[in-house]
Amino acid sequence: MQIYLSRPDIGEKEIEAVCDVLRSPNLSLGPKLGEFEEDFCKYIGRKRAVAVNSGTSGLFLCLLAMGIEPGDEVITTPFTFIATATSIMMAGAKPVFVDIDPVSLNIDPERIEEKITERTKAIIPVEVFGNPAGMDKIAEIAQKHGLFLIEDSCEALGSTIDGKKVGTFGEMSVFAFYPNKQMTTGEGGIILTDDDNLADMCESLRNQGRGKGSGWLSHERLGYNYRLSDINCALGIVQLSRIEEFVAKRSKVAEYYQQILADEKRIIVPAEPENCRMSWFVFVVQLKDVTLEQRNEVLTAMRDKGIQVSNYFTPVHLQPFMVEELGHKVGDFPITDKTCNSTIALPFYNNLSNADADIVAEKLKEALDEVLG
Repeated sequence: MQIYLSRPDIGEKEIEAVCDVLRSPNLSLGPKLGEFEEDFCKYIGRKRAVAVNSGTSGLFLCLLAMGIEPGDEVITTPFTFIATATSIMMAGAKPVFVDIDPVSLNIDPERIEEKITERTKAIIPVEVFGNPAGMDKIAEIAQKHGLFLIEDSCEALGSTIDGKKVGTFGEMSVFAFYPNKQMTTGEGGIILTDDDNLADMCESLRNQGRGKGSGWLSHERLGYNYRLSDINCALGIVQLSRIEEFVAKRSKVAEYYQQILADEKRIIVPAEPENCRMSWFVFVVQLKDVTLEQRNEVLTAMRDKGIQVSNYFTPVHLQPFMVEELGHKVGDFPITDKTCNSTIALPFYNNLSNADADIVAEKLKEALDEVLG
């Protein structure tokens, strides 16, 4: 038996769309790039989109376009995938971490202002696991202090707060399309903004520093090869056309997990926040009152039973090179530390059946019995 942690939802339309590009002479910088960007603008409700080869590249280019440079500070969360913080470091700036809210697991808006200094230039909040809670408050703080707001929406395509879509709260936002996300392009990401100057700069930076209308061997600035091919974009066009279907499927799986795990008192089951639509990226439970070692034993026990599970996340500030660079230690962000020591991501994807979810729940309870008694 093997129940996978994640699986993409690829149909015949996606396969045909990719094959159509492969039959054409335009594998990159062709018409599918512009079509994908236009479709994304329409879905999110923003003026410009710039498709790139990853969410990491997208965050990095946003920072460069905004003029973030060495000596600057950017506030973000220590409870995220590593790329949120490393993109700041790639731009030469310093990530300044703020501990998280224990319920939403997002950066705590109430703790942000105490970390703002004269060197602070931007905030990069993350809608962790697809949960948008607090993003509206963070936008108000950024506006109050004259800071750039870059939404790391890489896990939250389709989420809303009071009907307002994530990706529309900051000057710029970034989504990502790794195969475990709500939709996929294989690999890829996209930048959204209403600012033509920022979008034009990102377009140049992703394409080796070329300017608008300049020749292939004309380069106006230092740039990068962060392009997204038409093959990827063709896949993305079809996947994006199905995004509401995907969000509904994932919500159904999440609701079933919530139902069958409701009586398990040894875990905290995630819930959708009030006034929000949560586009579920992963389904992460937290074990109550456990040590890191006990949580890891539960992970091992479940894997031995044929259930793919993972910890989400390892604390960013305690990654070895982060400790060396920034000097953080256990206890600097206690809510993050405690959360990271307790999380288990369960198998979660669009077409996970109720029968498989029942097996996951059964094996989780068996593992908890074995480890915790």
